[in-house]
Amino acid sequence: MPHARLGRVKKRDTGPPATAPGERDVLVGFLDYLRTSIAAKADGVPEDEVRAPGVPSGTSLLGLVKHLTAVERYHLLGHEVPDWEATFRAGADETAAEVLAAYAQTGAEANAAVAGWDDLTVPGPRPGRRTAPSRRWTLVHLIEETARHAGHADILREQLDGRTGR
Repeated sequence: MPHARLGRVKKRDTGPPATAPGERDVLVGFLDYLRTSIAAKADGVPEDEVRAPGVPSGTSLLGLVKHLTAVERYHLLGHEVPDWEATFRAGADETAAEVLAAYAQTGAEANAAVAGWDDLTVPGPRPGRRTAPSRRWTLVHLIEETARHAGHADILREQLDGRTGR
């Protein structure tokens, strides 16, 4: 029996833009594509299963979404992260729908901030560092980080209910 959907997740079979007008648009397009893939892996999974650790480290689907939310807030919005390890755990008072909504909201806020970036060579927002990497590096790093965790999410979801694919 299919799981009930927890939130509004865009159709994830639409790939990143092949004809975006500029470099920034291509990078954001790939990041959006990966964000959608991650959210789709957690969407519709019952609360107890989406929180269930699938590996000895304690990683869960919901924890990956929660972590990626913190990563984007840090790298693109300049928020401090006092405890990176804690970003992998959703609080007992947070529902999967709330965590997914926070991830979508963070992505929208991040995209709005990045839309104002005319020069990708200048340092990006990164609290706690004297010299932050370039905005280009920041976007590529987020693509890498999100893609890596998308692979983890693929495995966790397959372990839960056999679902595979993007």
